[in-house]
Amino acid sequence: MQIYEELKARGLIAQVTDEEEIRELVNNGKATFYIGFDPTADSLHVGHFMALCLMKRLQMAGNRPIALIGGGTGYIGDPSGRTDMRSMMTPETIQHNCDCFKKQMERFIEFGEGKAMMLNNADWLLQLNYIELLREVGACFSVNNMLRAECYKQRMEKGLSFLEFNYMIMQAYDFYHMFQTVGCNMQFGGDDQWSNMLAGTELIRRKLNKDAYAMTITLLLNSEGKKMGKTASGAVWLDPNKTSPYDFYQYWRNVGDADVLKCIRMLTFLPLDKIDEMDTWQGSQLNTAKEILAYELTKLVHGQAEAEKAQEAARALFGGGGDSANMPCTTLCREDFSAEGEIDILTLLVKCGLCASKGEARRLVQQGGVTVCGQKVADIEAKFSCKDCCGEGAVIKKGKKVYHKAILEE
Repeated sequence: MQIYEELKARGLIAQVTDEEEIRELVNNGKATFYIGFDPTADSLHVGHFMALCLMKRLQMAGNRPIALIGGGTGYIGDPSGRTDMRSMMTPETIQHNCDCFKKQMERFIEFGEGKAMMLNNADWLLQLNYIELLREVGACFSVNNMLRAECYKQRMEKGLSFLEFNYMIMQAYDFYHMFQTVGCNMQFGGDDQWSNMLAGTELIRRKLNKDAYAMTITLLLNSEGKKMGKTASGAVWLDPNKTSPYDFYQYWRNVGDADVLKCIRMLTFLPLDKIDEMDTWQGSQLNTAKEILAYELTKLVHGQAEAEKAQEAARALFGGGGDSANMPCTTLCREDFSAEGEIDILTLLVKCGLCASKGEARRLVQQGGVTVCGQKVADIEAKFSCKDCCGEGAVIKKGKKVYHKAILEE
């Protein structure tokens, strides 16, 4: 099976322009394609996972990826999927986030001469002359057509700033610029980006010639993939300092029964014939599938050693007999305890990052969602001593599936 057919079989492609030409380019390793990443944080999250895996698959098939960092469009903010305007970031913050992205992307794609490229659209967008842009690019856009785009329609009732209205033009210009300068002939993006991507293809065809070789593909469920990046307790990051390898593993271990095989198909690099055999799995076999998913993705992001540690810790906690030493933990110091050598449960939960605030911690305790050292905590005034956290530490259980250790620094 060739790569384009594999992408379709994995459920990654929703809609395309010029499918036969795209198939020809991709299957013969002739695609130089880009996927954009807005630097809105200093880490990628699991919502970016599908795009990163796609870049890896296509590079393995001989195609050339461009990771386009939105250092320029980051000054504006993409209105897609939003009900309000993004907060403005400073140039220093944007650059810092771009640097962090590259370090994480290097686990997925290989950069270098003749290999993957990382570009920052600030390099050309910040140099644009406004009047020249209006004359050369703005004339190619119909305001009527732009207002029909989903990314704008959903914002019209609450208000769409003129700043954000320019985002489509900026994204289209990115494709136009890279088509001319680095031979980028294809763009990939989520289904929420379809209007913006079509604008880029149309701009190339109008400015250069209507037969210009510029292709557009949208990924199935990429918008849903972005939602994967958020959970009730916050984002699930690829940075191990923000989301530990164990918590990352547990995130995927806890996906719903209805989603596990879909995630295995789209996100792992397991052979399709092996995945097809799993389609008939039911009951307890789905738990095995979830372990496979969690292990494969943790290995991809954090390496095999961390994936094995996370799996061992998870099996220990859920009755599989593994090593509990790899459980996520927080080291407390003497200053975290009162003069009497005690720490209250609300402070403990916040210190361990299990709750964002004491208010959230209070509600969790009142709802019966906290266990410490095997005993359910019912009193919001409950306190624990230094001794409780010595040695192997105090094991805290939040809800049914989140475990954490609090250990006193010796």
